[in-house]
Amino acid sequence: MQGGSPGSRHRQKAVVKHTIPEEQTHRTQVIAQTLNPVWEETFILEFEDISNSSFHLDMWDMDTVESVRQKLGELTDLHGLRRIFKEARKDKGQDDFLGNVVVRLQDLRCREDQWYPLEPCTETYPDRGQCHLQFQLIHKRRAPAASRSQPSYTVHLHLLQQLVSHEVTRHQAGSTSWDGSLSPQAATILFLHATQKDLSDFHQSLAQWLAYSRLYQSLEFPSSCLLHPITSIEYQWIQGRLKGEQLEELTASFSKLLAYGLSLLRKFRSVFPLSVPDSPARLQSLLRVLVQMCKMKAFRELCPDSAPLPRLVTETLRTGTVEWFHLKQQHHQPMVQGMLEAGKALLSLVQDIIGDLHQCQHTWNKIFQNTLKVDLFSMAFLELQWLVAKRVQDHTAVVAGSPVSPEMGESLFQLYVSLKELCQLGPGPAERDGVLALDGFHRWFRPAIPSWLQKTYSVALARVQRAVQMDELVPLSELTKHSTSAVDLSTCFAQISHTARQLDWPDPEEAFMITVKFVEDTCRLALVYCSLIKARARELSAGQKDQGQAANMLCVVVNDMEQLRLVIGKLPTQLAWEALEQRVGAVLEQGQLQNTLHAQLQGALAGLGHEIRTGVRTLAEQLEVGIAKHIQKLVGVKESVLPEDAILPLMKFLEVKLCYLNTNLVQENFSSLLTLLWTHTLTVLMEVAASQRSCPLASSRLKIALQNLEICFYAEGCGLPPAALHTDTFQALQRDLELQAASSRELIQKYFCSRIQQQAETASEELGAVTVKASYRTSEQKLRVELLSASSLLPLDSNGSSDPFVQLTLEPRHEFPELAPRETQKHKKDLHPLFDETFEFLVPAEPCQRDGACLLLTVLDHDTLGADDLEGEAFLPLRSVPGLTGTEEPGEVPQTRLPLTYPALNGDPILQLLESRKGDREAQVFVRLRRQRAKQASQHAPRPGQ
Repeated sequence: MQGGSPGSRHRQKAVVKHTIPEEQTHRTQVIAQTLNPVWEETFILEFEDISNSSFHLDMWDMDTVESVRQKLGELTDLHGLRRIFKEARKDKGQDDFLGNVVVRLQDLRCREDQWYPLEPCTETYPDRGQCHLQFQLIHKRRAPAASRSQPSYTVHLHLLQQLVSHEVTRHQAGSTSWDGSLSPQAATILFLHATQKDLSDFHQSLAQWLAYSRLYQSLEFPSSCLLHPITSIEYQWIQGRLKGEQLEELTASFSKLLAYGLSLLRKFRSVFPLSVPDSPARLQSLLRVLVQMCKMKAFRELCPDSAPLPRLVTETLRTGTVEWFHLKQQHHQPMVQGMLEAGKALLSLVQDIIGDLHQCQHTWNKIFQNTLKVDLFSMAFLELQWLVAKRVQDHTAVVAGSPVSPEMGESLFQLYVSLKELCQLGPGPAERDGVLALDGFHRWFRPAIPSWLQKTYSVALARVQRAVQMDELVPLSELTKHSTSAVDLSTCFAQISHTARQLDWPDPEEAFMITVKFVEDTCRLALVYCSLIKARARELSAGQKDQGQAANMLCVVVNDMEQLRLVIGKLPTQLAWEALEQRVGAVLEQGQLQNTLHAQLQGALAGLGHEIRTGVRTLAEQLEVGIAKHIQKLVGVKESVLPEDAILPLMKFLEVKLCYLNTNLVQENFSSLLTLLWTHTLTVLMEVAASQRSCPLASSRLKIALQNLEICFYAEGCGLPPAALHTDTFQALQRDLELQAASSRELIQKYFCSRIQQQAETASEELGAVTVKASYRTSEQKLRVELLSASSLLPLDSNGSSDPFVQLTLEPRHEFPELAPRETQKHKKDLHPLFDETFEFLVPAEPCQRDGACLLLTVLDHDTLGADDLEGEAFLPLRSVPGLTGTEEPGEVPQTRLPLTYPALNGDPILQLLESRKGDREAQVFVRLRRQRAKQASQHAPRPGQ
């Protein structure tokens, strides 16, 4: 068709039928009764001029002659009826036009695959549907000479090899990797050649396999490219379709690729290095190709004598592992021959082996296990441990013949640790099939143990000395109160513990002795550190004029020792004593570990505790002098100064010093310091209080000072707890100061309070007893006392009897100055007198309710010629008298039986205190009276058996 594009003009209905000769057209089959026909038919149409040629397609609905009855049977609506009339007007058997497709050939590519709309689109038929067409343009030109000299299959194979080589080379030049896909131009050439030569899909896949499998052995490209031809050959395999030469060629390709693949696996460590990210994927792809190839029916038929692939791979990997070991051994061969150099080379070899086994375990083994069920790691471990054991045993045997130098000992220790790591990679004893060559390897290193232990101690000692020499005894921070040397020492001890864990000697008895040595060296280092750090403090403070700076350094030293004690206390955990005890339980006597290791540890901790206490004691002594001076000054302050003001200097001194020490000491040592200072302060207070017994003012100041000191040392819960503050000394001092600060009258009241309490605690009536009834009438302000009787009195006369009477006195006298004592009648020769007398005292209720207010009942034996003898005293506390506290008059008054007691002969602290107040007449009168009563009592004290 000349002119514009067929799509731009008005198309006619049919462009093929009745316009092109029948012999130049092709016709498909008829697909009946469907609007979605599928033909799957191929036609070859030849053309010469592509620029002026077009492809034309008509689509028709084939009509057959039907009877009117059949058509009426299919009638469903009016539209169907109209169609029947329309068909009645046309010729019988005339086909209906469905649409056409016109495509210019120059618009097509070599391969085209798409849907084309059916034309023309009209108002009646706006959508005629689509037609799916595939176009393949091929050339008819031939190469007669090549075609006649070689089979088409061989030419296709060589052509494919050339194209693949070109693709690989082109990508290598551009520093990129080829993904296995040919360029569109190369694919077109291969397609055209296969089509021209009429090569089957099977032969094309075979050629692809042969080409790719040969090139894979010389060029670098993904092995995954081999999977597609393997699958295609397996799917289409029929042995009879190949000639003899082709079968031999295919067999040879199988054998060569298998051999080449095994050679790569033998050297997989270098061919697939983990330094290249895609190495695991490449190895897995190669294994998949080998597995798929060996599974092919073609491989099993052509290579029936080939061993199973897993067995071949296992033997290959075993051989490759041994070869790799020897290469590594040669690589580490030292240039200078010597035992030390040989040991270093062997150590490097073992470390390389450990690294390789880690790679096998974590990376390679998964690939071989998942693909072939081959346990690469176990095989490699068994081979390598046997090779390593032989060389290590030879090396240690030579070294054992001479003394072990420190350098050789270090080399042997590193080799021992590496062998331990190597053995830990292997299977446990329960999972082994037999004994490993490395079992019991620790015995080869037994001669080097003393050298290892000495080297560990020497290195640690040097580190401790260097750390102390560089320490400026300054806290690391506000929260971290120790200095740099304590941190360095902790690191040093951690390194010792790490060395012990690295050694982890398998023999239980020898492991116990090694642990004993480690603990001994650690404890020795701790005590050495204490000596060094104290010497460093003296060195730094020698030229210091500021005593505060020296105290600060001493605080840091104490904190360093405390930190060291904490570190030493962790030795049982760091050295795994519990696990050691379980291991050595069968070879050691019971309690031997406790007596050895724990005794060493407790000795070191006791030494550190002593050093810490000494440091804290030194700090405390510096403060004790100041505390004693301020307490001494306290009692010399003028009387006009209030006690609260008098103690201010002492409190300010303590506040400054304790705040400073709390900032610079750890809490535990600060608490110890507070305990020492508190004890010393109480001692000083007791000494000063004893010298000021006769001065109530000074005692009052000391009492207030004690109260404030208690608050200061408690420090709102941040200082000493109440249990540490309220010691026996504190309570005794508190009682003494309470007494000393009281006035004489207050002391007299306290005296009667104590006598009432003593009487209440007395259970026996050894001296006899008196029975009274007492009540108080508030309306009359009268105290009514009925003295009923006395009983079980002591016979004080020579005739074995007594003449008793009772003297009634309201005490203390300064509370009842206007009330004279009363007396009962005297009864002759009666040890159980019935007095039955009543006494009334006109007294207000208020003094009767005070502390110590009581009715003193003094039972006397009347003597005509001499002074009356004392039978005993009884005290009736007035505040317990019925009617005194209430507003109602008392009803029935109960009897009260009071045991008789004697006043203390001597040692009463209240009387002693009153007696010391020589200038107080009231106190002296009271003491004289009580001494007189005590003297009377001493003359007639009951004797045992009376």
